[in-house]
Amino acid sequence: MSPRRRLVLTISLAVLAVWILALAGVAVARAFRATPDRIVRLIQSAPWTSLAAADRSRLLREVARLLNKLSPEDRRTVRMNPAFATWFRGLEDSEKGEFLELTVPAGFRQMLAAFEEMPEDRRRRAVAESVRRLREARERLESEGPAPASDGTNRPPELSPELQEKMVTMGLKSFYETGSPDLKAELAPVVGELQRSMESGRGFRMRKGPP
Repeated sequence: MSPRRRLVLTISLAVLAVWILALAGVAVARAFRATPDRIVRLIQSAPWTSLAAADRSRLLREVARLLNKLSPEDRRTVRMNPAFATWFRGLEDSEKGEFLELTVPAGFRQMLAAFEEMPEDRRRRAVAESVRRLREARERLESEGPAPASDGTNRPPELSPELQEKMVTMGLKSFYETGSPDLKAELAPVVGELQRSMESGRGFRMRKGPP
């Protein structure tokens, strides 16, 4: 083989190797990317009740890490999944509290304070609007078919009118912070919608100050 042909072949092989590595990198990144489906598969991948304490803690933190990487819309999708609701109910109270602390979104405390400062009628409208958007999102998901890795049953309940009213009259900050882990988990989708309203300016404006 002439030196020229050898050089061309070497360059071609090098370019091919770069493309193979690039495609492999993309495949690996997609495999490990945080998605709602991946989180659901993860929480169903091991018999939770039979895991050792260290393994439970490691899995819980991994679920929290992946959830924190999702967009608000995808976080909502995960929390609406019956498989996620079943998994969360199976946690110990201490594990529920740890998970909720690990997954507090940025600006959450500021949102609670801003909600407290709103007039009661605006708080009521904001809560009602958030519940309505959640209902519409749930209906869209259900119209697309059963949730991934779920039989479509045992879905998380919609926030009751009584709890909605307590959010308004008691103030979300005190109601949330004194609630049980299960109550906080039930409130999480609505609170998430309230925060999205705050950030978009639909429901109320966030006051200036540190997050």
